[in-house]
Amino acid sequence: MSFFGKNIKKIRGVKGLSQQAFAELFELKRGTLGAYEEGRSEPKIETIIKIANHFSIKIDELLTSELTVNQLLKFKGDLTTYAEDLKREQFAVIPCITDATANDYIAFYDKEGFVNELPTLQLPLNATKKFRAYTVSNLEMTSHDKGFYPKDIVVGEKVPSSIIKKLNNGTLVFVVVENKLIFRRLYITKDEVVLRADHKNIDDERFALSDIKELWRVRYVFCKRIPEFGDQVEDKLLLIEQQLQKMKEQLG
Repeated sequence: MSFFGKNIKKIRGVKGLSQQAFAELFELKRGTLGAYEEGRSEPKIETIIKIANHFSIKIDELLTSELTVNQLLKFKGDLTTYAEDLKREQFAVIPCITDATANDYIAFYDKEGFVNELPTLQLPLNATKKFRAYTVSNLEMTSHDKGFYPKDIVVGEKVPSSIIKKLNNGTLVFVVVENKLIFRRLYITKDEVVLRADHKNIDDERFALSDIKELWRVRYVFCKRIPEFGDQVEDKLLLIEQQLQKMKEQLG
């Protein structure tokens, strides 16, 4: 007994094809296909070969065993083309500056060929905007054990030179300036740019606005460690409240 009829009926179900559509695909009459599926008739060898080739199924499997849905989904060919109809979300592809590429980036930041060779991140961001990722390499942006540590990654959005003066003071940025790549907070004084670290022992760096070759405003942050989410103000208030309660109990 051939399993051909059961198998082609299952194929139709997986593909979402009616008997009429399936029959037309292989130049058959709908009644003929119905007879195959019901086991009232056996197909010609040419028809078997055509169906097997179309769906990339081995002829002996098509004829001698009842195929499962999982098996059918694994076959190549037209059975899996339904996946191509799925709406594919376009993620932004973001070049990432790492410790290994930082020095070269300073020299070749404006060379598209070099930038295209950088490692990349793919994130669900607006793909029409221009982003760049930067891997933190020092402790300049730490303060009292908080802030950014080496291997953290910040993602910046490109800021045109004409817009830099409009950024708020304290904005997190990373910039290419002179022969440096710097991650700091931005402060503007007239035509001077001040790049300030969060670490109190790091001196400010000052440059003319015209010296800035490239500036990226930090929009997203990825920390290598899990950050602390505690509210310092609430913690202090709770501590004061506990101390006051103890004083009341002692006086009482």
